[in-house]
Amino acid sequence: MNRLPATPPFLGTRSDAPIACAPAILGVPYDKTASFRKGTREGPNAIRDVSDAGIETYSPTQNKDLEELTFSDLGNLTIEPEAAPETVVAALHAAVGELFAAKAIPIVLGGEHSISPGAIHAAFERHPDLAVIQFDAHADLRESYEGTPHSHACAMRRVLDFLPADRLLQVGIRSGTAGEFREMRDAERLIEAEFQAVDTAIQSRGWERVPIWITFDFDVFDPSELPGTGTPEAGGMTWREFEEIRPLFDALNIVGIDLVELSPQLDPSGISAVLAAKLLREWLLLMAN
Repeated sequence: MNRLPATPPFLGTRSDAPIACAPAILGVPYDKTASFRKGTREGPNAIRDVSDAGIETYSPTQNKDLEELTFSDLGNLTIEPEAAPETVVAALHAAVGELFAAKAIPIVLGGEHSISPGAIHAAFERHPDLAVIQFDAHADLRESYEGTPHSHACAMRRVLDFLPADRLLQVGIRSGTAGEFREMRDAERLIEAEFQAVDTAIQSRGWERVPIWITFDFDVFDPSELPGTGTPEAGGMTWREFEEIRPLFDALNIVGIDLVELSPQLDPSGISAVLAAKLLREWLLLMAN
């Protein structure tokens, strides 16, 4: 795995911390296919930069502290800014495969959403019964967009190239084509971003025991709370609504997650990066032993 060390690492973690049986953060600074406003390549380092001074290690809602847990920050994959998206997907696929082989729990920081199929495919190869839960403002079901089938607008279509369609839930989607919405509704996988809807969907599918990958696009949040994303959409989830949903995942078998589409330079206040770092803390605390 060709990577650059995190400087600084998330909340002061060591890049040489043991990764077996623990979450391992890996950044993918890439935004070549961003179709509106770029900048997500700065996301991984912005989350790290703000974490030490901007948030605490302790989560009052989970009553857990990162200082009591083991996790690592492996830095960023070495990615050329103009690399073809399919090569980035392949590189992340290989890297996440290495993490699974080392018995780590991958936490991928984007970067744009086009990277996610590589990580999810590696998880699917490791766990053939994998299910995926997508938090997002956008359906990302285009077959091709702006000349490439590997655009960030095609992320979930590429996942459905290998994942059975009934193993995907799409939460918080509020933007897409008529065809994308028709597909999601017909498949009964379009879920409102609220506790009861997500709980019912998980239980009705019997996913309480299956391995689950979370793909979390920061633009699922309302832009009034997280404006620093390339394609903001009004009407999104609030932090309070996320906190209401999060306990649903405490007892689930989360085998990995990607957090994508933070464009920190689009929010001069820095609030977006702080919220993203806080979100990463919450997922780390949920997934770490």
